[in-house]
Amino acid sequence: MRKERVIFHIDVNNAFLSWTAVKLLKEGYDIDIRTIPSIIGGDESLRHGIVLAKSPVAKKYGIKTAETIYSARKKCHNLKVFPPEHGYYQEMSKKLMEYLANYSPLLEQLSVDECFLDMSNTSYLYDNLIDLAYKIKGEIKEKFGFTVNIGIANSKLCAKMASDFEKPDKVHTLFDNEIKDKMWPLSVNDLFMVGKKSAEKLEMLGIKTIGDLANTDVNFLKKHFKSFGEIMWEYANGIDNSQVVNIEEANKCISVSETFEVDVDNINRLRKTLLQQVEKVTRLLREQNSYAKTVAVTIKTYDFRTFSKQMKLDNATDITEEIYKNILNLFENFWDGTKIRNLGVRLSNFTDHCDRQLSLFETYSEKDHKFQKVLDKVKDKYGKNAVIPASLLNKNDDNDT
Repeated sequence: MRKERVIFHIDVNNAFLSWTAVKLLKEGYDIDIRTIPSIIGGDESLRHGIVLAKSPVAKKYGIKTAETIYSARKKCHNLKVFPPEHGYYQEMSKKLMEYLANYSPLLEQLSVDECFLDMSNTSYLYDNLIDLAYKIKGEIKEKFGFTVNIGIANSKLCAKMASDFEKPDKVHTLFDNEIKDKMWPLSVNDLFMVGKKSAEKLEMLGIKTIGDLANTDVNFLKKHFKSFGEIMWEYANGIDNSQVVNIEEANKCISVSETFEVDVDNINRLRKTLLQQVEKVTRLLREQNSYAKTVAVTIKTYDFRTFSKQMKLDNATDITEEIYKNILNLFENFWDGTKIRNLGVRLSNFTDHCDRQLSLFETYSEKDHKFQKVLDKVKDKYGKNAVIPASLLNKNDDNDT
């Protein structure tokens, strides 16, 4: 009987370019663009005129994701550029998730091209999960025409780390007893959620590998990185107890995100964006007479890496100020200063009532809920900036650059 947690992380190899290649081949295109110097790129005259994905051949020319198409063309004069097909990508993503859901009811979609599967209680169905991973990988290639990497581990963190090992079309494991041998020798910038700025600062402190980080005193890290230091230390030691969220539950959420015209690392600009987003989602929450128990922040960095962090609240709420403070605390505890391309918030785990265990110093009452409803009406009549809670003003000044 299998008792330990076993998590799969499935990641499509070079999703945008692979999916475009599949589409073109179906339409009669005589070349597989994965075998030539090619990229997926946006409008060269706009902000989106950058490399979104590159073929292995284009990579050999030194072409990098997020650089301008103009720069990429200078490196490879016969480079083929294809526009993104986001509608088709969503279609392929949906087909993939529906297929994977056949293997476990606990599927959490992390982004358009990756997801987690919780395989912990499936011993009565599958004798060997590693063999199953190879079967899944092969079926995806045969059924859909593209390849995936599958990471297998005892946690979501290590499963994701494992899927990033050698690519493409591979299955890798990173179980708890393999962390020291497989993960610790890697550079600190290979650790999930450690961005360029944090990696540079760690190396200045003499911490060069994940193993160095894992064996550093956590208080020393907190001194230099505040609460993010503890998060990095836990991840370096493979500590991650977050659960795989069922796909049906994940769909029952309210979310909003924004892609910036220019990558942003100004904290005041980011705080304002989060406040605006929280105001939108909490307004929708109140309109459906619901309360949220879980909040989350998602960021996509300038180099297209996606990170998401969520937390369960002590009490379900629909109060804008309360949710914003938790969102902001969540964001500031895990963002390391890396420039952000896209920022979003999400509310989930809804309930239709608000049962609160009040501490001695809490003052919440039904009046707070009614007051929020009044504020909504005021903003409808006089504009969204008609009323801003005074307690939020000091964190949202006009010092944006």
